[in-house]
Amino acid sequence: MTTASPVSADTASVPISTDPGGGVMGDRFRALTLGIVSVVLVIAFEATAVNTAMPVAAGELDGFGLYAFAFSGYFTTTLFALVVSGQWCDRSGPLRPLFTGIAVFGAGLLVAGAAPGMWIFVGGRALQGLGGGLVIVALYVVVGRAYPERLRPSVFAAFSAAWVLPSIVGPLVAGAVTQHIGWRWVFLAVPALILLPLAVMGPALRRSEKEQPLLGGAAFDRRRTGLAAMAAVGAGLLQYAGQRLDLPGLLPAAAGAALLLPAVLGLLPAGTLRAGRGLPTVILLRGVAAGAFFAAEAFIPLMMRTERGLSPTLAGLTLTSGGLSWALGSWIQGRPGAERYRTVMIRGGFVLTAVAIAGAALVLVPAVPAWVAAVAWGVGGIGMGLAVASISVLMMKLSTPEDAGANSASLQVSDALGNVLLMGLAGVLFGALGGGSVAAVHDGAAGAGSTGAFAVIFGVMAGVALLGALASGRVRKAA
Repeated sequence: MTTASPVSADTASVPISTDPGGGVMGDRFRALTLGIVSVVLVIAFEATAVNTAMPVAAGELDGFGLYAFAFSGYFTTTLFALVVSGQWCDRSGPLRPLFTGIAVFGAGLLVAGAAPGMWIFVGGRALQGLGGGLVIVALYVVVGRAYPERLRPSVFAAFSAAWVLPSIVGPLVAGAVTQHIGWRWVFLAVPALILLPLAVMGPALRRSEKEQPLLGGAAFDRRRTGLAAMAAVGAGLLQYAGQRLDLPGLLPAAAGAALLLPAVLGLLPAGTLRAGRGLPTVILLRGVAAGAFFAAEAFIPLMMRTERGLSPTLAGLTLTSGGLSWALGSWIQGRPGAERYRTVMIRGGFVLTAVAIAGAALVLVPAVPAWVAAVAWGVGGIGMGLAVASISVLMMKLSTPEDAGANSASLQVSDALGNVLLMGLAGVLFGALGGGSVAAVHDGAAGAGSTGAFAVIFGVMAGVALLGALASGRVRKAA
C-alpha cells in the first residue's frame, strides 16, 4: 500500500487552486477525480495481483534465487523517481512526469510479462518502479494545484479507498488468470486498463493546468538528484552482491555500501540512523514498519504455495485480510480523542505487526490450519494502519510549515529504503538457506531447506518490528 501515500518535498512551493465551488464529484472536478483515482486503482490492482502471480512466475522462469529482487528492484527505482518527479513537477508542472510515468509503468509491465528469464523480469519490475514513482508524486501535485484546500482530504481519502477493492478482487482475478491463462497475462493485460483513466483524465487535467499560474521553471537540485541516484545504484549493487553470495560478490557489496551510506545520510534528517528523539525517529520508524511488513508479505504467497500446496488464487487471498484491516486501523487512529494516545498506537501497531508476522509463520507447522496466516495478516493490517497513519500525523505535527514538504519527502524516502534493504535482506536469507533451490512450485515441492528459509525470514522481520516497538518511545522530543 505504499504507493498510496508518497508526497515530495519538491512540491511544497507549487501554486494551488483556490476555487471554492463544487465538490470532488461536482461538474468542475468529476472527470479529474475519476481519472486520478482510477490511476491509483490500476496501480493498486497491479500491486495486489503481483503478489499472487509472483510464485508461479518465479517457478516458470527458474528464478527463485531472485524472488525478493523482483520486489526490491521495484522499490529501488521508485526511490530515485520520487526525487526526480517532485523536481520535474516544480519545473514544468505535473503533466509531463505523470504521462511519462504512466508510459514507463506500462512498458515495465510489458517487459515483465514477456520476459524470457528472471533477470529480464526483474528489469521489467524496475521499470515499473521508475514509472510508479513518477506517477504517484505527480498525482499529489495535481491534487495540490487543481483542488481547493477544503477538498483535498476527500481526494486523499479516495486514494486510500482505492486500495480496498483491489485488495479483495486483485488476488481473485490474478489467481484465476494465472491458473487458467498464464501468469504473463497478469502483467500484459494491465496496460490496457491504463487507457481508460488517461482518456477520462487527460482533457480535464489539461484544462486545469491552463488555469494555473505559470511555474517559475526552478532548476533541478543536482545534489539531491545525485544522492537519490547514489542510493538507488548502491542498493542495487548490494542486492546483486547478496544474490551472488561468493567472494567476487564482495566488490559490488563494498561499492554499494560506499554509495548507499552517504546518500542515506544526505537524504534523511540528521540523527535518523541513530534514532534521535523526535522527528528523526519518526522518519526512521516509517522505513522499519514498511520494510518488515512488506518483506514478510512478499513471501507469504510463495510459502502458501510451496508449503501448503494452495492454488495461486487461495495463496493470494491470504493477503486480502491485511488490505482490509489496514483501512480499519487507519480509521481507528483518526477517531476523536485518539491524539493523546499517538505514541501508544505507534508502539501497539508495531507489536501487532510482529505478532502477525510470527503468526503467519505458524503455518510452516503442518498441524496448523492454512487459514491462520490470513487471520494473522488481518492483525498485521490493523497494526500497520495504526502505526503508519500515526507516524504520518506525528511527522506533520513535528514539522514547521516551511519544513513540512521536506519532511514528507524524507518519510517516503525512508519507506522506500526500508523496503529495499529489508526485502534485499530477505532475499539473501532465502538464497543462503536453500530457498532458491526450489525448481518449481508444486504441491509439496519445497523441502526442509526452504521451510527453514521461510522460518528465518519471518523470525527476522518479526524481530525488526519489535525493535520498532522499542524505539517508538523516542518519537516524542525530550521535555
